[in-house]
Amino acid sequence: MAFIETRFPTDIAYGSSGGPEYSTDIVITQSGYEQRNANWVQARASYNVAHGIKSQAQLDILIAFFRARRGRADGFRFKDWTDFKAVSQTIGVGDGSEIEFQLVKTYSSGSVTQTRTITKPVSGTVSIYFDSALQDESVYEVDSTTGIVTFDSPPASGVEITAAFEFDVPVRFDTDRLSASLDSYASHSWYDIPLVEIKL
Repeated sequence: MAFIETRFPTDIAYGSSGGPEYSTDIVITQSGYEQRNANWVQARASYNVAHGIKSQAQLDILIAFFRARRGRADGFRFKDWTDFKAVSQTIGVGDGSEIEFQLVKTYSSGSVTQTRTITKPVSGTVSIYFDSALQDESVYEVDSTTGIVTFDSPPASGVEITAAFEFDVPVRFDTDRLSASLDSYASHSWYDIPLVEIKL
């Protein structure tokens, strides 16, 4: 599957709607009780970017972007304005030998936590800390296409490694057709331009 490391226009993304989605099968018995089966361990985000288009210039950019991605064929980066930052995220504990660590973001509610793998950090936004001490960027590299942090030398045993960063969501268009209505001169209506998160 092709993935293009190009970001969807952020000004159009700003007016979009959407967020995390799960898949759950629910069977209701004759007595009214429910049996719920969660099909996905991790959420999959979906968005509608139709309402982010406010001008003809944005429309032109969107059409060109859609054609370049060939509809649903190619994935790309998307900034979810409701959830694009992470701070004080533990990505590992040093053992004196491991040099690669995956960026993650942890969501907590009460005693329940969900850990999300971050594969598309934004270049230039990643800061790494050892036991809360900021590390110089010269001692590690961040792969912005995978979210893997590689250190020049292994962090010492027992050192907590944390990260702060911004990130994009890998998505694709969930349609092969853009459909618009012309309401008046230079005025268009777009009702549904869906995007869906892809797992890489």
